[in-house]
Amino acid sequence: MVLPVPTFAVILPAAGKSSRFRDEHYKKPFAPLDGRPVWLHAAEKFTSRPDVRQTLIVISPEDRETFESKFAANAALLGIEIVDGGQERSDSVAAALARVAEDVDFVAVHDAARPCLAEAWIDAVFAAAAKSGAAILATPIVGTIKRAAANRTIEKTIPREGLWEAQTPQVFRRDLLVEAYARRGPEPATDDAQLVERLGRPVTLVPGSPMNLKITTKDDLRLAGMLLKALPRPRLLGPAHPFAGDDLWR
Repeated sequence: MVLPVPTFAVILPAAGKSSRFRDEHYKKPFAPLDGRPVWLHAAEKFTSRPDVRQTLIVISPEDRETFESKFAANAALLGIEIVDGGQERSDSVAAALARVAEDVDFVAVHDAARPCLAEAWIDAVFAAAAKSGAAILATPIVGTIKRAAANRTIEKTIPREGLWEAQTPQVFRRDLLVEAYARRGPEPATDDAQLVERLGRPVTLVPGSPMNLKITTKDDLRLAGMLLKALPRPRLLGPAHPFAGDDLWR
């Protein structure tokens, strides 16, 4: 008996304020990186996969006019749905989750500002989620961790054994993530896995890579440009962007 291949939807949150990026022209998901916006590097890692049924990018309503003028053709070519986000990241993911098709088995949430993603890492976390119901990419903490006091002196050294840094994609059975968001309450969560943890459900850690960088600052953007050259080239379904000219970006 041949088991059915699980299907996935991918949510790309890109509605944040990018306050630490400090650029007057761009929010970090929309900044140019190797000739394409950061978010497009992230999105194209999923849109060419046969197991991804649906891809949604979540943007701030204040960015919709600009996004559509610059990137609507990119989104249309790749079949990406554009969703208006909310005040908090969880509000934005919830808005996209409400648009996920009911016949999709799993939902992956991936930061639109993580452009340096290898296909093998996606394969691994998708497979782990299909087996356990919930899985995230993460890397073990290898440095020495210090807890700081208010005056920036060391208060305590934290043992690093068993500590991991969470990354994305974070992948969950659709019904499990829907339940986690329905019961999230007012207490903030820093990622989607934390909401699933609150349900008492186990979440599998899948070893990722430090190369799976989340862009926060301009230095991160420059580093991402170098990391992209070390990754396999993405498989594109069409032109990266159908418009030409520097005025596209400004």
